[in-house]
Amino acid sequence: MSDNRRRFIAIHKAIKELYPTQPQGNTARHLTTLAMLISGIVASKKVNLPAIAGKVPTMNKVESQVKRFSRWIENENVSFEFYYLPYAQQLVNSLAQKTLVLVMDGSPVGHGCRTLMLSVLYKKRALPLAWLVSQGNRGHFSEEDHITLIEQVKEIIPENAHVMSLGDGEFDGINLQAVMDSYDWKYVCRTAKDTIITQNSAPFTLQELKIQPGGRITLLSVAITQKQYGPVQAIA
Repeated sequence: MSDNRRRFIAIHKAIKELYPTQPQGNTARHLTTLAMLISGIVASKKVNLPAIAGKVPTMNKVESQVKRFSRWIENENVSFEFYYLPYAQQLVNSLAQKTLVLVMDGSPVGHGCRTLMLSVLYKKRALPLAWLVSQGNRGHFSEEDHITLIEQVKEIIPENAHVMSLGDGEFDGINLQAVMDSYDWKYVCRTAKDTIITQNSAPFTLQELKIQPGGRITLLSVAITQKQYGPVQAIA
């Protein structure tokens, strides 16, 4: 038995066992295609369909397999909620025995598109839980998009789970912070050096602290931005 076939069989079996109900009919066929996609991605270490199809154990030609994958991707009945979310839920449930570390990031993908992705960290890998894709490969997503993604993932986070969210300077909006605070999530995000900090009614910027290489200043229970959101902890 080839490695490709052995890999596909193992993935296909795991997918069916993890699915909430016994798959039948179109659902079973769609899950077989999903197993082929996952197996091909793992084997080829690529995400373009011809490369994936070339690593799938089937008698079909690569062109025919690419068409099958394309139809699956374009099928409106193959939804995120039905064919992805159950596995994301299982993943989060298994990792929630310890602190769940979530990472939000935006990056260019495909041909002239960009994606905003929220992933969970596991053994130095970021495993996607939810994402948004839009046209255009420049600029940032809006804070409303950040919140939408957080709200989607919140639906699959177990009750009483300890969550830590990480993000760069794009994700320092105070509305986003307020949502995570309402969930009792911890978070760490970068911010600009000209962000206004208020401590004991005195406003200043992080840049004014004149921090030197190797130095660190920790500010406890301060407010940030002109709207004075807080209390938060700021570290320069």
